[in-house]
Order: sequence, then structure tokens, then C-alpha cells
Amino acid sequence: VQLVESGGGLVQAGGSLRLSCTASGLTFSGYAMGWFRQAPGKEREFVAAITGRTQYDDSVKGRFTIFRDNTKNTVYLQMNSLKPEDTAVYYCAARGALGAIVTPPNKYTYWGQGTQVTVSS
Repeated sequence: VQLVESGGGLVQAGGSLRLSCTASGLTFSGYAMGWFRQAPGKEREFVAAITGRTQYDDSVKGRFTIFRDNTKNTVYLQMNSLKPEDTAVYYCAARGALGAIVTPPNKYTYWGQGTQVTVSS
């Protein structure tokens, strides 16, 4: 299984970025997909996840949108109105269950390598 993220970069506060994560080696439609982030010196934290429904951390609600295209084995994270506190390495992850969305990172089996998002003030 391989998850490959792309789309990170440097953006000014108030700007937008779209992250992509393409999966291979698994039956993509059968997996819950999540986005997590980790800032320097902090633990990895939940950002958003999608099964047939979506769930967001309160810190990104109304600004970030997670969506998936099962025909392309890809999950996206559209990030708008970015803030400096959104600066982190963003990871996508896969969990082999389509039931209730779970947020702890240790519930997800497969992980990408991460992509850096830096928001300048």
C-alpha cells in the first residue's frame, strides 16, 4: 500500500491550498480516508476524515473541505482562509473501515510521507 501526498507549499495568511493524496495497493472505496497534521514540537492531530460522510476538527470547520474521487483513488483537502497556525506537515491516512469516523491517529493503518504547508503572516 502506498499513499502519496502532494500540493503543499508556502502561502500567505488568507490564501488557499489544495492537498491531494493518491492511494495504490488497496481497494480505495472500502477505506475511510483522513488528513492529519503535525507541527514542530506537537503531536499529530486529526484534521478531517471521510467515509460516505465527513468530519472535521473544530479548528478547521468552515475553512477546510475534504472530498474524494474513488475513480482516481484520491482524497483531497481544500484549505481556504489559511492561518499561520495551520502551518504543519500534513499527512493522509487510510483506515480499512467505513463505519463511524474515528479521529485518533493510531486507528489508521496506512500513512503517506507528508507534505509541508507553511502559512506566513
